[in-house]
Amino acid sequence: MFLHYSAISDVGRVRRENQDSGYAGPWLLTVCDGVGGAVRGDLASSTAVQALRKLDQQPDEDLLGQVAGAVHRADDRIAEIVEEDPALNGTSTTATVVLFDGNRFGVGHIGDSRAYLYRRGELRQLTHDHTFVQSLIDEGRITEEQSRTHPHRNLILKALDGIRHEEPDLFEFPAEAGDRVFVCSDGACGTLSDGQMLDILSTGTPDFAAVELVRASLEAGSTDNVTCIVADVAEEAPGEDLQPLLVGAAADLPRRMPLAGAVGGLFRGHRSGDTGEIPPVPGEDVPAGAFAADPLDPEAVRYAPRPPGRYGWLRRIMVAAVLLGLTWIVLAAGWSWSQQQFYVGDQDGRVTIFRGIDADLPGISLSHAYEVTDVDLERLSDIDAETVREGIEADDLDDARLTVDNYAARQDVEAG
Repeated sequence: MFLHYSAISDVGRVRRENQDSGYAGPWLLTVCDGVGGAVRGDLASSTAVQALRKLDQQPDEDLLGQVAGAVHRADDRIAEIVEEDPALNGTSTTATVVLFDGNRFGVGHIGDSRAYLYRRGELRQLTHDHTFVQSLIDEGRITEEQSRTHPHRNLILKALDGIRHEEPDLFEFPAEAGDRVFVCSDGACGTLSDGQMLDILSTGTPDFAAVELVRASLEAGSTDNVTCIVADVAEEAPGEDLQPLLVGAAADLPRRMPLAGAVGGLFRGHRSGDTGEIPPVPGEDVPAGAFAADPLDPEAVRYAPRPPGRYGWLRRIMVAAVLLGLTWIVLAAGWSWSQQQFYVGDQDGRVTIFRGIDADLPGISLSHAYEVTDVDLERLSDIDAETVREGIEADDLDDARLTVDNYAARQDVEAG
């Protein structure tokens, strides 16, 4: 059997650079997602895909052994680039690898990119996320739906970083004619529900489905890069015009091309009209139209360092002034509240009403004597005197005066 495939990677509507990389060929499907927040996630994902794409040849019998070896080599290559440039320490990427031998699939997986199987009208998730929220789902503490909005949904527990040398999940399954395999970054599966993915994957060609999945992810509000690979298992070989596809940060070719990077016409969607050709947004220093003739790689421009903004010192002063103002407001509000509080305590052996709170900060007193009464602690019982020395909270000034009156009456009783 043969694979008919398509691949597309889109930077999305929020991120400035694409940290996803993907590859689709006659034997191999893989998606790597540079872990957000890490140093040069785009470099990690593209390095991994460039290493993994060497798998794209007819496999031998040891399908999983080849997948595991390729994942380890990708990890070693990341370790090499970090050793060459220590500033890259911390870069990492997910990796989901699907290797086809004509009759079965071998899968290697690490991170939170995913692989799905659409077979006979049903969609099944093949991989298991290595994330903090997935551990909460496994423990029954949250649902799959709740995980989509969890504040720690992007926390990855396992990734290729060249340091920890994590072992990937490995498994295989038989292929059937009519199967459709879907591999994606979390920009798609983290936004779309299983029902939405099933609806799109159940119709159309791989080209059609890949475009629709990306379009639907962006329209559903994905704030991440989105990479989708769709491949059908068929008994007939694909046309000669279907070439291996390299997309995202790992792409070697200029990015102004049809969405999936395929040789051939444009892809069209069925729900919102023609998705057509979506050219990349030129960088600030690249004139519109430069992609067609300029030999400069637009990906290099996209990731090129940018000059620091002007008047950075003024921005820092303004931020500091705002923080100082907020601090002053908080302290003033706290002081105002404290001066509306009262308690009864001891001052020089006299029962005294204090204004403020019965506490002190280093070098700062948070209360002061408000009314010194003529109730003498020595004329009270030992228990009452000790209670006053420890401080007696009052709801307000009237409540504090009532407490003093009670101790004045007790003083008269003790004296009588």
